[in-house]
Amino acid sequence: MEHVSFFEYRHVYEKAEEAFLVHKNKIRELLPDSDVQHVGSTAVPNSLTKGDIDIQVRVSPEQFLKAVQTLSAVYELNEGSVKTGSFRAFKDDSTVPPLGVQLTVIDSEYDFFWKFRDVFLLNDTYRLEYDELKREFEGKEMDEYREAKNEFFQKLMNTSEFNKL
Repeated sequence: MEHVSFFEYRHVYEKAEEAFLVHKNKIRELLPDSDVQHVGSTAVPNSLTKGDIDIQVRVSPEQFLKAVQTLSAVYELNEGSVKTGSFRAFKDDSTVPPLGVQLTVIDSEYDFFWKFRDVFLLNDTYRLEYDELKREFEGKEMDEYREAKNEFFQKLMNTSEFNKL
C-alpha cells in the first residue's frame, strides 16, 4: 500500500528545474519537432509537491508513433497509466527527482497537462485549493489521493480559465 507525502516547493525547486532542463535537452535532441513543457506542481511556484517532476512532450499526430518508440528506448513505459493512439506515459524512478513523461498529440483529448499548469499560474486560488486537497491526503493512501485529485482536475476543466486556453 503506497502512501502519499508532499514537500514545500522551495525544497525541490532547484533540483526539479535542473532535471527538467536536462531531460528537455535530451528529448529535444531525439524529437526536435516536439514541444517539451515542464508541467505538474514543480512547474508552479509555491505549490506543494510529491517531489517528482512531470514533463509533457507534445507532438503532431504524424510524429506520435515515432515518439513512442523513441521515448521507449530512453524511459520506462508507465504500465499503470492509460494508453491510447494519442497518449502514452513514461517514467524514470531512478532519477533524482523521479520523472514522469506524458507524451500527447497536440490538441488531442489528453493534451491538457500544460493547461492545468497555466490555470494554476493564472489563478492562485485554484493552486491554494489544490494544496489544501494535498494537505488533507498527507500520509494517506495514494489511490485515495489520486481519486480526489482526478475529481479536482475535472472541476478545473470546467473553469473559464481552462476553457480559454
